[in-house]
Amino acid sequence: MANKNFDVELHHVTRVEGHGNIYVNVRNGSLERCEWNISEAPRFFEAMVLGRNWSELHHITSRICGICSIGHTLASLKATEAAMGITISEQDLKLRKLALHAENLQSHLLHVGFLALPDLMGVGSVIPLASSNPEEVKTVLRLHRLANEMSNMICGRTTHPQRLIPGGFSKIPSMKELSELRERLKASVQDLQAVANLLKSLVPKIPDFVRETEFIALTSPNEYALYDGKIGSTDTDAAPAREYLSFTNEYIVPQSTAKRAKHKRESYMVGALARLNINYDKLSPLAKKTAEMFDLKPVCHNPFMNNIAQLVEVVHSVEDSIKLINELEAAGLKSQPDYNSPKIKVKAGQGVGGVEVPRGILFHDYTYNKDGICTKANCVIPTNQNHGNIELDMKALVPKIMDKTHKEIELTLEMLVRAYDPCISCSTHCVKVHFV
Repeated sequence: MANKNFDVELHHVTRVEGHGNIYVNVRNGSLERCEWNISEAPRFFEAMVLGRNWSELHHITSRICGICSIGHTLASLKATEAAMGITISEQDLKLRKLALHAENLQSHLLHVGFLALPDLMGVGSVIPLASSNPEEVKTVLRLHRLANEMSNMICGRTTHPQRLIPGGFSKIPSMKELSELRERLKASVQDLQAVANLLKSLVPKIPDFVRETEFIALTSPNEYALYDGKIGSTDTDAAPAREYLSFTNEYIVPQSTAKRAKHKRESYMVGALARLNINYDKLSPLAKKTAEMFDLKPVCHNPFMNNIAQLVEVVHSVEDSIKLINELEAAGLKSQPDYNSPKIKVKAGQGVGGVEVPRGILFHDYTYNKDGICTKANCVIPTNQNHGNIELDMKALVPKIMDKTHKEIELTLEMLVRAYDPCISCSTHCVKVHFV
């Protein structure tokens, strides 16, 4: 391909959240330019919470994202609770884990079934699949509706939760509601198997691409870490969430309104594949079987397999949710009044909340004064941790696909971005300043 010349200018990659562009220039077979360019207008949620009362922050920051609003709420609550020394009950902990599973199911099913699947089936969107593969589309819709209704039951809304509050919940579901949810989750396993079988038949369409990188995710000796744990890495020892700055090391590049992050290498990856690579042994039995269907085991360095890792996590979230409901029933679900408001002793402090959201590890960091007013805030978003890795993957991928047609090259690069399932709007936390 020594004489190959081509340019790629993809503005606003489709089937992802937000606006991202791909620029590639190849001259005489040499890659001269390769950029993952973020053009989304920056959003300043850290500035929005300054001067606000401790009781408001989780409601404000849940609006960072309409897809990961439960995760943002939980990271926010954990940061506030850490700053003020607030502890929650074992029952509330299990209910919060159920809320996080509900969000994982919502997001992963949306992405795998409606945004990534069309690439593997050779169509531009899910719309043609409604005609060509109606049963498969109905299956994904059934699963996604279950996830939405699970979120609604536990959080009071499908998105932007209202029941999650500092110290616990303002309202909790009844044991009858949880029992009915458990039966629906059990019944969903058949649909999950059908989705897994469909994706298994499409494995040859997944690009065979490998670039070694570092993976970072929460890790715990007791469970597949989503709600809590230490920061784990495939390159280094684990560390408490409060040490997140030594892992994220955010920096700015000229072609992006979003920050990037690096740890021991030039970049790292977060998300479902990172979690699976670090916590594989803690997957539920059926989730592990699903991973084995695709020969997906640690450490996998093919970023395109992130979508299969998302499917594996969907199965894990279903199985673990059933387990959590069983535990709540066995312990006896303690009732509480509606409009519950835990007594909080407000004090000055600084706290970090780290949780795993669908796209990876998320950190919220708040400092409060003695009146409970926020004086400093920092949010490190999963997608901005992935931006650098996406661009380095592109730089390694382009030389391997130069023999393809221009259209195939464009599609493969788009598929790479979509494999990461980026939430671009969430990640734009910087602005260019021009001094005149």
